[in-house]
Amino acid sequence: MGEKVVATRADLADRQQYRLKLQACLDALGRMLREDRFDRPRAVMGLEIELNLADEQGLPVLRNAQVLSAIGSSDFQTELGQFNIEVNIVPHRLCGHVFEELREEIDTGLRYADRQAAEAGARIVMVGILPTLESDHTGLDAMSHNQRYSLLSDQILAARGEDIALDIEGVEHLQLESITMVAEAAATSLQLHLQVTPERFSSVWNAAQAICGPQLALGANSPFLFGRELWRETRPVLFQQACDTRSAELKAQGVRPITWFGERWVDSAYDLFEENLRYFPALLPICDDEDPLKVLTSGGAPRLAEMRLHNGTIYRWNRPVYDVAGGVAHLRVENRALPAGPTVADTLANAAFYYGLVRVLAEQPRPVWTRLPFERADENFRQGARYGIDAVFQWPRPGRAGRGGGLQTVSAVDLVLNELLPMAHQGLDEWGVEPADRDRYLGIIEQRCLRRTNGAAWQSATFHRLREQYGMDRPAALAAMTRRYAEHMRGGEPVHTWPVG
Repeated sequence: MGEKVVATRADLADRQQYRLKLQACLDALGRMLREDRFDRPRAVMGLEIELNLADEQGLPVLRNAQVLSAIGSSDFQTELGQFNIEVNIVPHRLCGHVFEELREEIDTGLRYADRQAAEAGARIVMVGILPTLESDHTGLDAMSHNQRYSLLSDQILAARGEDIALDIEGVEHLQLESITMVAEAAATSLQLHLQVTPERFSSVWNAAQAICGPQLALGANSPFLFGRELWRETRPVLFQQACDTRSAELKAQGVRPITWFGERWVDSAYDLFEENLRYFPALLPICDDEDPLKVLTSGGAPRLAEMRLHNGTIYRWNRPVYDVAGGVAHLRVENRALPAGPTVADTLANAAFYYGLVRVLAEQPRPVWTRLPFERADENFRQGARYGIDAVFQWPRPGRAGRGGGLQTVSAVDLVLNELLPMAHQGLDEWGVEPADRDRYLGIIEQRCLRRTNGAAWQSATFHRLREQYGMDRPAALAAMTRRYAEHMRGGEPVHTWPVG
């Protein structure tokens, strides 16, 4: 989203040329896959963490430009809303003491950034949705000063042809008749990257899709939006509605949303990029002057700029990434399902669970996606988002079909403790992660399950205790809860240890 784009109204009108360039990029990608033009296998992971800005009272601060100037590091970048920034973590080899190294690196970086942000009157809060954010904070005047954002907002509204509305039914009901795309900025995410070879891409992507529901159940951290308690992880439904380019008529016709889980398991990265071209009109039809086939013929690695830009405007929860580093092309799976926070330790526990589990599931002789219908994986994702740690899933029974096969109904906690967590242990061992790192971070996941608590559960319980015991009204309770959340976040102990209230 933060990539700088220079465009004019005339550029945006030339959709036909852009479509041709997209097809040329896709043809080049197909040729690269056939000719094995990608980087050698490397166990490389990367993280991006989106962050919120709040004042000492826990209320939103809309001055990310000043905060970024004070931080003065290229690792920190702008995001859609002026109450957001993002930190990009340098890629690391997935082995050894990688998680402890990341903890020290991220913790040091965030503490420095928080001190610098304080000079601009802001503090950094790592949370899926800032609980004190109101719809008044998400007007167009709250959009960051980046041309891509304004262009994208214009194009979404033009494609939709009518105002964007929110209608979310959860613990409470939120209805807003008219919002801007900036409402989507309320959702701040953890993005986990894993570099893969073309041959392994489909297995890793399918495995990542299959575990999205358990991921959200464990990591839910966004129960409040615009003053209402909604889903335990409200980001997915907010994202889908706030970025929806479809009118009611197009929805009725079954037109696919640009924020979606998908509709099938895949056989190649090519399948996903081809779906992008086939299903989704360009929102930012901006052409690059590169001829990708000429670059290939000359022995180079093309940028495929149009394909990458188009891919960046389609919000899959597991996104394919094509990139070029050091003159060599590579593929990544970008897992975007999780919210930010609550702490660095929690973030790395979520990452350890994901990387360990996806390793084992991708290499199973009878993969989970051959036993789990795709629509069930989609429904598990929805259940994990709506109910968090209390979610119940449909999941393949252990054993072969006819001998204990088929689907079973199982709670998120039981599924993780009895089946997925041992797999994650095995996967981290296979990556070569040190046992001390493995045990520390997967131990956090285990404790969340045993105590049935995560960021969303803590936020909700604390909010209600403040209301019931101290008679606070809703805004005061949300602000007090946010302040306590921020204090615990800076303390660094994982959320399952936090006292309620």
